[in-house]
Amino acid sequence: MTQSDLNADERGNASPLTWQNGDMPYSTAFGDHFYCQTDGRLECGHVFLSGNGLPDRWAGQAEFTIGELGFGTGLNACETWRHWKIARPSSGVLHFVSFELFPMQRADIDRALAHWPELDAERQALTALWPDRPEGTVLLDLDEQTRLSVVCGDALESLTASLLIFDAWFLDGFAPSRNSAMWSLELMQAVFDHTRPGGSFATYAAAGFVRRNLQTAGFTVERKPGFAGKREMLRGDKP
Repeated sequence: MTQSDLNADERGNASPLTWQNGDMPYSTAFGDHFYCQTDGRLECGHVFLSGNGLPDRWAGQAEFTIGELGFGTGLNACETWRHWKIARPSSGVLHFVSFELFPMQRADIDRALAHWPELDAERQALTALWPDRPEGTVLLDLDEQTRLSVVCGDALESLTASLLIFDAWFLDGFAPSRNSAMWSLELMQAVFDHTRPGGSFATYAAAGFVRRNLQTAGFTVERKPGFAGKREMLRGDKP
């Protein structure tokens, strides 16, 4: 057994995981892969970036705040940062805030993200700054125009206590069938309440109860074609 395979009790606050096909992390706590097995980076572009109208919405914005449920390996943060560096306004500032119950260790993040050479610069920068024992709120200034905050702990409790208001949301918890708490009405309501009018969300999830919870919370919700042959994904806006 390698260090990466140790369970949560043996590693403190880390999620128990194993590796499949060399560099694909799999959560034994939730019985699910951390991202799409086809290509998690391309899925991020299709679902989370395009679903939220990014990078087009960055034009002319002095500040833009993205919220994410489920930091995982940091893949979405790194891919978003890569696009932001290309398209950001000259004086714009991006704050990427992710809520994560089981923050991963540096070596595991590095191993997972090394799958994508397109993210080498972002991977190296993230892992160089990542703490040995992530806890509380991990605040990282990735560059002069980009801040990453990873809020470690229960998402509902952390978001309810937050004073931040978000422009866009990446809803990326483990599959609703395996992690229903991450898609509960209470959490979707907190997401809505912390979204500015005109703000948006996107998610790969298309389960009926997820869609209903988002609608009940107050979002307008639309179905869109999913990634890599998946029939549907969801996106929506706060009126």
